[in-house]
Amino acid sequence: MSVAVLPFLAFGASQVGTPGPANMVLLATGARFGLRRALPFVAGVAFGKQLIIWPLGLGLMAVQDDYRFVFEVLKWISVAYILYLAYRVAGLRLKVGEAMGTPPGFFAGLIVHPLNPKAWAMITTGFTTFVSTGTPPLQATATIAICLLGLQIVLHPIWTYAGQRVATALAGKPAEKYLMWTLAALTVASVIYALFAGGTS
Repeated sequence: MSVAVLPFLAFGASQVGTPGPANMVLLATGARFGLRRALPFVAGVAFGKQLIIWPLGLGLMAVQDDYRFVFEVLKWISVAYILYLAYRVAGLRLKVGEAMGTPPGFFAGLIVHPLNPKAWAMITTGFTTFVSTGTPPLQATATIAICLLGLQIVLHPIWTYAGQRVATALAGKPAEKYLMWTLAALTVASVIYALFAGGTS
């Protein structure tokens, strides 16, 4: 009765570290405001996944079949939110960490993963694939929560810093708008993949 920690860490790294709605938003935020100014937002994104992990691990999945309509509505609300983020990303222009205005803060980041259908899919897969039958819910949930938080603390700033570096190279150049359109398109594609092709990131 346990969690397969090493296999789950490998799975989690492959998901947290690859393109998805959250990472595209982090990339765009880093490009717009730079890593230092974006850190509160990055922290919010990392801790926001905990708002999914604990309810799922402590029993939400047990009632999913009884409230399928509610879960379906939540899924499409999530899709609409991610598409809205993609629309915002497409219109952003890079300022090499000196953008006017206030960067998104901790609480803005906190809601990214709860409204990200790919995050729900990844966490559900973690519980159904890497947790042995009979493992106490608290043990399983805490293990998965700690593993994912550790991965996010390492990988989310990398995505944000990558955005800053891209901004340094492309800000004010003709390729700038095409980059932002590409990031927006990747965000939309990642959601479509998660919904219709069985993606789990």
